[in-house]
Amino acid sequence: MDILDPARVEAAVAAVTTALGSNKALLVCGNGGSASDAQHITGELVGRFLKERRGLKAICLSSNAAVLTAWSNDYSYDSVFARQTEAYGEPGGVLLGISTSGNSRNVIAAFEVAKRLGMTTIAMTGEGGGKLAGMSDILLDVPSRSTPLIQQVHICLYHYLCEQVEARLA
Repeated sequence: MDILDPARVEAAVAAVTTALGSNKALLVCGNGGSASDAQHITGELVGRFLKERRGLKAICLSSNAAVLTAWSNDYSYDSVFARQTEAYGEPGGVLLGISTSGNSRNVIAAFEVAKRLGMTTIAMTGEGGGKLAGMSDILLDVPSRSTPLIQQVHICLYHYLCEQVEARLA
């Protein structure tokens, strides 16, 4: 993880650990490959990563097909994560948004709602962080513009996050 700022990585681990340790929700969202990453992260935390433990309150906003299609059809895909953040978010919780560009409109809209709710926002992005850079409490931006490389680093990053959360909550 030498290509990422260690202080920011630690801040993200601490924020997620604090929220989950207090039974507050970790909401995770993204589009395309980042949606798959969001499912992967929440699967590891609700289930288990390396240790047997209680399930943690991690919710993927990218995986409920009924919500995604109903809201997007009736309103807008740009607000589909914002609506779910409104439903599941809570003060003291965390919203983790994954966007290689940092400019995904639906992730940005979810960050706006999360801020109003008093949630900590963490953005996992590519180089510079796009619009999410100025909106996130913690920016984890991979110094590359190559989507495949950014996604590979994101996988390593969230595996480290899951491992640290488990270790600290044990």
